[in-house]
Amino acid sequence: MDDSRFLDCLTVDYDRLRSVAPIDLGAAVPSCPGWTVADLTRHVGTVYLHKVAAIRTGAEPDPWPPAELDREDPLALLDRAYAALREEFSARRREDPAGSWYHPDRTVGFWIRRMAQETVIHRIDAELGTGQPVAPVADDLALDGIDELLKVFVAYGVAEWGDYFTDALAGSPGRTCTVRADGAAWRVRSGPGSLTVEDGAGDGGSDASVTGPPADVLRWLWNREEPGAPGAVTVEGDPEAVAELRRCITIATQ
Repeated sequence: MDDSRFLDCLTVDYDRLRSVAPIDLGAAVPSCPGWTVADLTRHVGTVYLHKVAAIRTGAEPDPWPPAELDREDPLALLDRAYAALREEFSARRREDPAGSWYHPDRTVGFWIRRMAQETVIHRIDAELGTGQPVAPVADDLALDGIDELLKVFVAYGVAEWGDYFTDALAGSPGRTCTVRADGAAWRVRSGPGSLTVEDGAGDGGSDASVTGPPADVLRWLWNREEPGAPGAVTVEGDPEAVAELRRCITIATQ
């Protein structure tokens, strides 16, 4: 996907988030335990402003967020933050430097991609919280989101901050889990203190596999499935291999 496509998706998903959030700001968000829709809305706004600061200053601000953001109306905050984010994206080139926790790509382009993926997941949260139908996720965005989650969050997280994953991987005997969606595949290999992701299903069998349409696999990986709804994802093989992948995703995305 190129930047213009990411920005198109960001627009669509932001508009959907903004339209459903006011339906019930006090509703609980089942995919974000302990949060209301108002909390979710405020979170997205503060994330947008955090990226604006990271782009403007070249470093991610810490600590964050400023205390005054907690006193701002969540919808007004979201509106203001989104406008600032889009203004920043339009004023920069994708290769311009930006503060980023992902050391291989500290550019504006990284945040264009990341904010498109951040927004689609959180508009699903808002839909689940307000009881609205979950709008479709485009296949190209979903496939990119699967790739980003597995490589940028999980594999990079284990490589860069391995101590956080010690308990999750210490007892791993060495497992392989294959994720498949719409002809694309990712092979996740884990072991004590290690986890790597390769494109393709690779040679030989896997201990477990996760297979389904791109949007459904993305939602499964992010634990954004609709409670009680029939799933379109097929999970086969060793339950421990699947549970290990789930644990690592949870740690990487906290």
